[in-house]
Amino acid sequence: MMRTEGIVTFVAVVEGGSISEAARRLRLSKSVVSERLAELEKTLGSVLVHRTTRKLTLTEDGLAFLERARRITREMEEAVTDMSERRGTLAGPLRIAAPVTFGRMHLGPALYPFLCRHPELELTLDIDDRRVDAVSDGYDAIIRHGPIADSRLVAWKLAPSRRVLVASADYLERSGIPRTLQDLEGHRGIFYTNRGIADWRFQTTGGAVIARAKLAMGMNNGDMMRDAAIAGLGIALLPAFIAGPAIKDGLLREIEIDHQPEQEFIFMAHPQGRTPPAKLRAIADHLKKAFGNPPYWDPNPAL
Repeated sequence: MMRTEGIVTFVAVVEGGSISEAARRLRLSKSVVSERLAELEKTLGSVLVHRTTRKLTLTEDGLAFLERARRITREMEEAVTDMSERRGTLAGPLRIAAPVTFGRMHLGPALYPFLCRHPELELTLDIDDRRVDAVSDGYDAIIRHGPIADSRLVAWKLAPSRRVLVASADYLERSGIPRTLQDLEGHRGIFYTNRGIADWRFQTTGGAVIARAKLAMGMNNGDMMRDAAIAGLGIALLPAFIAGPAIKDGLLREIEIDHQPEQEFIFMAHPQGRTPPAKLRAIADHLKKAFGNPPYWDPNPAL
């Protein structure tokens, strides 16, 4: 007889990319994960995964079985969710991905009291600045700052996110204070590499315009970008949720030029085609209230 735990394990192995990652997600030992996968293959009479020391590769039978396995796993999770909702409780597993700095500074503190009030929720929060694929990586939702380009996702706005040009007082004394988009071209910039050097987009009457400064440093983490700006390396375009405390403490100065950065938002996005469970909607509603509009982290929301 085919065991559902084997199907769940197979999906976790595929989505995690390894036995080790599947074991971490399922909170099991690697030996248990391997045993469950082997038992499923024995029951089906077919090898589903080729195992090497470096990676796992799906066989043709594995590819054919994967979509059914995912559907079975999803339906089991939805059944558990449905029963808990009938009891008026929020329960069961959820897996959400979020960027590092926002997760540490704002998402975590907002979620902790919610999870205390709903102890039957089993939330796995993956903190990573890379652009994860919510569909193929098996997430129920992702938290993202900035545009959502993936058409397979349905996005909910959690909060507006104003971005600000900032630099240290020392840098501005040495290099001068820019007043226009054109002035920025003569300055050194600290850029977020996950978006590239074309990230400095500003609103004009003719549409979006990209400002290009000289590359002082590029990195894929907002905390380090803020710290590089504080150290006087150049100008950074940062979300207010990162720069706000440093501006309030006098470590960074907000720079006002003749145009505003393009408006952005904090989103929660879930895969299209799936009915989002009530627990996901409840978390989204809670986060909206916790962040506020304008959000509490913005030192000057009127701009």
